[in-house]
Amino acid sequence: MNKYVKIGAIFAMLAVAIGAFGAHMLEDRVSADDLDVYETGVHYHMFHAVGLLVVGLLMDKLPNRKLGEWAGRLLTVGIVLFSGSLYVLAISGVKVLGAITPLGGVAFIAGWICLAVASGRKQ
Repeated sequence: MNKYVKIGAIFAMLAVAIGAFGAHMLEDRVSADDLDVYETGVHYHMFHAVGLLVVGLLMDKLPNRKLGEWAGRLLTVGIVLFSGSLYVLAISGVKVLGAITPLGGVAFIAGWICLAVASGRKQ
C-alpha cells in the first residue's frame, strides 16, 4: 500500500474528528464567522485527504511517479498550512495567521497540477 493512502486515511479521520469537535465544542464559544472559518478548514481538509487517497491509489499507475510524489507532498503541506491555520485562527482569533492560509492554497493548487502532469507522460 502506498504511503499516501495511509496519510490520506489518517487525515480523513482527523477531518472527521476535528469537524466533530468544532460542531460540538465551538458553537457556543466562537462567533458565527469564526465557526464558518473553522468549517472551511474542515471542508478543505477532507477534500484534500481524499485527494491524498487518490494519489496513493494511482501512484503505481502514474507515468511520472516523481511528480506523483510531489503531488502527495504538496497536498499534505496544503492541509497543514491551509486548514491548520484556519483552525488556529478560528479558535484563537489571531488574525495574522490568515497570512499563512494562502500558502496552503498555493500548495493545494501545485499538488493538483503535479498530479495532472504526472498522469500525462512517462519520464
